[in-house]
Formats: sequence, structure tokens, C-alpha cells
Amino acid sequence: MADGAAPGGATPGGGTRLVAGRYRLASVLGRGGMGTVWHAVDEMLHRDVAVKELRLPGHLDDEEREIQQQRTLREARTAARITHENVITIHDVVEDGGIPWIVMELVHADSLADILKHRGTLSPVEAAEIGLKVLDALVAAQEKGVLHRDVKPANILVTESGRVVLTDFGIATETGAQTLTATGMLIGSPNFLAPERAQGLRPSLAADLWSLGLVLYMAVEGRNPFDRPTMISTLNSILLEDPDPPRRAGVLLPVIEGLLVKDPEGRLSAKDLDRLLRGIVRGDLTQAHPNAVPPHVPSASGTHAAAGPAESATVTSHVADSAPAA
Repeated sequence: MADGAAPGGATPGGGTRLVAGRYRLASVLGRGGMGTVWHAVDEMLHRDVAVKELRLPGHLDDEEREIQQQRTLREARTAARITHENVITIHDVVEDGGIPWIVMELVHADSLADILKHRGTLSPVEAAEIGLKVLDALVAAQEKGVLHRDVKPANILVTESGRVVLTDFGIATETGAQTLTATGMLIGSPNFLAPERAQGLRPSLAADLWSLGLVLYMAVEGRNPFDRPTMISTLNSILLEDPDPPRRAGVLLPVIEGLLVKDPEGRLSAKDLDRLLRGIVRGDLTQAHPNAVPPHVPSASGTHAAAGPAESATVTSHVADSAPAA
């Protein structure tokens, strides 16, 4: 769908289409390769929601589209089983016009990607606080047998009150599923894939933890160390190259190094990661890294970054969308 277009008779301003006889589309919140996210009104319960219209690849034949559509609906329903403060709440999963739609809570927040764009970087402690809440979300999902598969700054929302919400479970899947679909479509954002997922192997929670490690790296350094000009060169970098040592990580250094281990068996476990992050947040360096000292990291305004991560960000109604899949 081209930018500015709208599905099923809706105008770019929204407000004309009723999805599944219940959700009135109002305006577009975001677009990406995996679909369009709408601000909508649930006309049965009279509440605002976010509705994600999932886009299926155009090259699929009718049989492949049916398989992918049913898989998408099944995986979204699987993700809807997760109930946790740090996980986006999925209210409903419907099919309308031959397209899967996921109905979610509307979170008034900025994404971590927006915050980093505005601030540049976060302090190690700020990053640890966000990372700990994302970890809680991933563990809660794993306890339901669900992997997220697309952990990245754009899918992490931070509210004014400090609530951190992992969103966009639209491509989440049950533990043990493969990275590649039967049609060869890569699931997730290539520059955040764990090495084992880049190889098409069956992922585990460790794969989501690798992606969280990249999020933490980006939070303190302001860049993804594996980004390259093309998707293939990016994947090769993930598989074959070591990231540049972070210069601003401070007490977060052993966490980042422990997560960005190419062999998932050698990666930090969720339990050890929880202990390290909690130690950093509490200021207990014996639980974090006894020899590391947090660096002096200025905020975007030039003052010390000591307040909450969304201190200077403009709060908007925002639900992040997935980046294009290969």
C-alpha cells in the first residue's frame, strides 16, 4: 500500500471504514513493511484502540496467502495470552476483507527510537531500567511459550510515568518456530536478528535477548554496530563480525558483552541478566560490574541525563510498526 492510501474505502484521514463491524478507523499512526497501524474507536465498548492491519507479501499465490493469513491469526492469538504490565495488551484478533487485523491497547507514549533520536543516548542506568522492564516482558511471553522476534527501539514504548511497553507482537510466534517461512520470507528486522535466526535456525528466548543486547548498545552508543548498507552485508556482519566495543556503556558493559555472544549457548541467561540489570538500577556495583564506573553522558539539551528516559520527549499517541521484512 502506498503512503497516503487507505484500505477498503477509507480516506487517508480515516473515519469511514468499520473493521469486523466494530472498529471504526480514525487515523494512521504508522506504516511499515508489515502493515499499517490505525488509531480506531471500538464502537461496542466506546474506547480508543490501536488496530494493526497486517500486510501479506504481494508475491504469494492464493494458497500461500491463505497459509500465511491463518498463521498470522494463530500467532497473534497466541500472543494475546500474555498478560503483563510491560506487554502491549491485545484486545482482539479479527479477519476482515481477507486481511488479518490485530486490535491492541492504545498507549500514549514515545518509542525508544524516537527518544534516542531526540536525546541521542541514554545513561547506562536509564538504559538498564528500560532493559529490565523489556526483559520482564520477554520472560512473561516465554512463560506462555511465545517469542517476540522483533525486539528493537521502535517496538519499545516509554510513557511519561515511566511505564515501558513492548509492543508489536504481530509477528510473535510459539517457541520452536523457524525464522524463515515456507516462502522464504525473513521474519523480523534484519539488523536486529540474532545470529542463529540469521541462519534460519529455530530460535529460543536467547534470540530475543540478543536483540535486547543490541537495544542496550544503541541506547548508550546511539547506533547499531551491525548496520551496513545492504541487508546481506548487515546479516554477514551479524554472523561474522564482532561489534565495536561500546565507549559509553560503563556498568552496562558486561551486560552488552554477555548478550552479544554469537553462540546462544554462551549468552547471558535471563536469570543472570535480571540480576545484573537489577544491580545496576539499585546502584549495587557488586552485582553489576565492580570495576566499571558510569560515564558522564550529557542529554540532548546539554544538561546531565539524570531524569527519566522520556523527560524531554513529546508524548504522542504512538504504536510502533515493524520494519520491512526481507
